[in-house]
Amino acid sequence: MAYANLRVDREGGVAVLTIDRPKSLNALDSATLDELESAFTALDRDPSVGAIVVTGAGEKAFVAGADIRDMLAMGPVEARAHAERGQRVVGLLARTPKPVIAAINGYALGGGLELALACDIRLASENAVLGLPETSLAVIPGFGGTQRLARAVGPARAKELILTARKVPAAEAERIGLVNRVVSQGTLLEEAKRLAREILAQGPVAVRLAKEVVDRGIEVDLGTGLALEREAFALCFATSDQKEGMRAFVEKRKPAFTGR
Repeated sequence: MAYANLRVDREGGVAVLTIDRPKSLNALDSATLDELESAFTALDRDPSVGAIVVTGAGEKAFVAGADIRDMLAMGPVEARAHAERGQRVVGLLARTPKPVIAAINGYALGGGLELALACDIRLASENAVLGLPETSLAVIPGFGGTQRLARAVGPARAKELILTARKVPAAEAERIGLVNRVVSQGTLLEEAKRLAREILAQGPVAVRLAKEVVDRGIEVDLGTGLALEREAFALCFATSDQKEGMRAFVEKRKPAFTGR
């Protein structure tokens, strides 16, 4: 499917989704949100796609935020609907069983950081700047930022960043755990794709179950999380991939996983 504001490129089992509005610093206007919803849904359902990389066009921005012009005339009813829509679109990334990697190439602010926070792994270029500056506009994050940032860096640090509207450079973002690591601008996308391929080389069912257990476990108490882990661990032993993976290890060869 062709999009006006996105590009979707496939390389083997890796899909690279690029938000392509560089003149607007890839801001999330209404049309782009509609296209993201369509693209995320299609990639989630596409059996040929095993991993997704999300990035922004150009070197200046991943996504500089939501389009403020879309919100100027909103009242409370429209604002609630806008937040519901943004949370729904961003939630598609968070809920897909496929691993999702954000390649953050520049500004990731407001809705852009909220999009990145919904990804499983975040890589940032050296020039990246991240933040939730909504309070400087007398609003709060509405696409999941208050919840996912607190889970990523802890509630106290999340409150500091949100309440002050402070933006952090890439090195600080890595130090506080907001991104997994920082790489050079020139190698960012290739590193994200390399990481995606590394994940795809593992047992597909095990990767899906591991992601699910981490995501579900963080929302519950430790005992419940351990029970989820036990059940998922047991499920792995109902797959042919588990037999193949362990047999290949014993035989000192590369496994040939089938996803079954």
